[in-house]
Amino acid sequence: MARYRSILITVALGYFVWTLGFRIWESTFNNFAVEEIGVSAAQIGLIHAIREVPGLLGFLAGFLVLWLTEFHLAHLSLALMGLGIFLNAGVHGFPALVAAAFLMSTGFHFFMPANSSIVLMTVGSEEAPRVLGRLNSLSAAASVIGTLIIFGTLGRWGYRSLFQVVGLVIIGCALLLLFFRQTPARGRLPRRSAPLRRRYWLYYTLQILFGSRRHIFTTFAVYLLIREYRVTAQVITLLYLFNSLLGTYLNQVFGQIVARFGERPVLTVNFALLALIFLGYVGIPQMPGLASAVLQVPGLRIGSWVLFPAFPATPALLILLGLFVLDNLLFNFSFALECYFQKIALDRGEITPNVALGQTFNHVAAVIIPFVGGVIWETVGPQYTFLAGIGIALMALGLTQWMRVPQRSFCPAPTSGD
Repeated sequence: MARYRSILITVALGYFVWTLGFRIWESTFNNFAVEEIGVSAAQIGLIHAIREVPGLLGFLAGFLVLWLTEFHLAHLSLALMGLGIFLNAGVHGFPALVAAAFLMSTGFHFFMPANSSIVLMTVGSEEAPRVLGRLNSLSAAASVIGTLIIFGTLGRWGYRSLFQVVGLVIIGCALLLLFFRQTPARGRLPRRSAPLRRRYWLYYTLQILFGSRRHIFTTFAVYLLIREYRVTAQVITLLYLFNSLLGTYLNQVFGQIVARFGERPVLTVNFALLALIFLGYVGIPQMPGLASAVLQVPGLRIGSWVLFPAFPATPALLILLGLFVLDNLLFNFSFALECYFQKIALDRGEITPNVALGQTFNHVAAVIIPFVGGVIWETVGPQYTFLAGIGIALMALGLTQWMRVPQRSFCPAPTSGD
């Protein structure tokens, strides 16, 4: 591992900056769009729909590495993400807002497969879960720092100055990382222009199901909390902060769990628990006994600075908030799917194209699930949206049992030319 240290340090720095920038953008963009630009509900929905398009185009990363190394692609994408955030500072109308969001999202989505591929091509299959778990912990720490930056600067600087500073910092870091290491983890290898293989069908299918479960929760679990239980934006933000604090430590543990027990047992438990979580979102709101007693959750403040606002909560809401945290923790095991692909990949040249293609399949759900789930919610009731989530979890649980790793799995390592 020591011989790969410089590569992994570069990867970790890029991953930290990427997460930090996205957390700040994600936490402030909607408020900026409404308060500064005055967009409508329909317009904000359109922006986020367009923002997901680069995720669908993630397969193009597999073609870009025909000319660029993964290091170049990752850090150029990081710079593009920073440019998109920076341009928000000069936005005064809806078209410019869409363009800036699209640029940010393009950099964001193209960075992911390139950076993950560097790890998968650098470390062996036994070390990959631990390394990816540590990266997820670093990402969680970056989310915490991003939240604290927002708390400390937004009131003084305003949205536009914050976007300027964050965008310039990301661009500067990306350019420094770009020149820090210009060689890939592996040498130049022949590439296949058509990476889609029948051999990888299970990886592609599970990516679609991972994307589906993610969007049911990020769209409809949050919507249920806000619409039915009047959970405030401050509480939602602090829930994400709490999840990030937990992830800072637990993601390293998750990496060790995957390395010890393997991808199939871990994902089996993951999807079984997920089905129970969705079952909770179906049943808990239907139990009158849990909705009667109202508890007062105390707030936390330091002087005039409110760290956590006090709010009334029923036992049903407290249980749902707990399930929300548990779901976020379970989602951190998604890196196990990348570890599985590393073991079944035929050679290093197929890792980046197929990880990028997996991202495209994952984002198919970003277009379909919110629309279909919303129609189900409005026509037959919210519980049926979460029943669909149970079906997705059980389908993924069944498919996970098909995961088989060949005896002589591919074990990548960098070339001596590095």
